[in-house]
Amino acid sequence: MPMPAQDIIKLIQDQLPDAVIELVDLKGDQDHYQMKITSAAFSGKTRIQQHQLVYSALGSLMGTKLHALSLLTFTPTSNV
Repeated sequence: MPMPAQDIIKLIQDQLPDAVIELVDLKGDQDHYQMKITSAAFSGKTRIQQHQLVYSALGSLMGTKLHALSLLTFTPTSNV
């Protein structure tokens, strides 16, 4: 069952309001995405902890409505 990009962005911004998100549908099927996300909430956290924040925002949707998500996470100054 596909998941529209706007739904994914909303879930993440509900948990990380300052997040700047670029989301690309890799196959045009609303099921395989690549996301670049920048948030101050990632500061001082390991890459794993950053990804855990994103996955926690998506909850049980990962693996059910959302099949694949490639993540690139940044702090506001790390992607300059």
